[in-house]
Amino acid sequence: MIGSGPGGYTAAFRAADLGMKVTLIDRYANLGGVCLNVGCIPSKALLHVAKVLDDSKEAAVTGLYFDEPKLDFEVMKNWKNELISGLTRGLKGLADKRNVTVVQGSAYFISANSLKIETHDGESLLTFEQCIIATGSEPATLPFLPDDPRVIDSTSALEITEIPNNILIIGGGIIGLEMATIYSSLGSMVSIVELTETLMPGTDQDLVKPLEKSLESKCEGKTLRALRSLLV
Repeated sequence: MIGSGPGGYTAAFRAADLGMKVTLIDRYANLGGVCLNVGCIPSKALLHVAKVLDDSKEAAVTGLYFDEPKLDFEVMKNWKNELISGLTRGLKGLADKRNVTVVQGSAYFISANSLKIETHDGESLLTFEQCIIATGSEPATLPFLPDDPRVIDSTSALEITEIPNNILIIGGGIIGLEMATIYSSLGSMVSIVELTETLMPGTDQDLVKPLEKSLESKCEGKTLRALRSLLV
């Protein structure tokens, strides 16, 4: 099994339950792949923080009053990381229970039934009867963007150390809107650029319109032409 994300570990555990000898290979030190380590789970954790902040600011309409929230980045980071660690420890326990061999490294096909595995300790060969590739995804790179430390991908955006005064988000899909929600709730002025006519391309417009309306008070929309002018 190449990849230990939700697709990979689920298939690996099922194969082990059916009596197969399973080796699970992933580049991350902990199981869970991109989703658990640097994607879905950290983003949902920060979205929870964002919602708590928003709820505290909007509670006055119900008669509840709170002092202005104060955010400790170090505490938030430790909480998020411990949440991730707890889930990865749980997956490791499930793998051990099923005698799944877990290898941290990168896999390269040599033939239809063999792999070269590169780890910190060197290289090894693995032969197999069947292989499932569940390598997941990685942030896309955009060739027209400058090589600038201010340009970050979604993975880096989840490692929040400070809140920028303003942030431009390229892409109005799920990940872009998650970042927009998080950063706007934490205090940034957010601008979203989307190539298509609406946010969430391909999604039912009856669902998108209420979303766009809810974001109007938090984010600024820009056209692709405006984006190009910013990069000149």
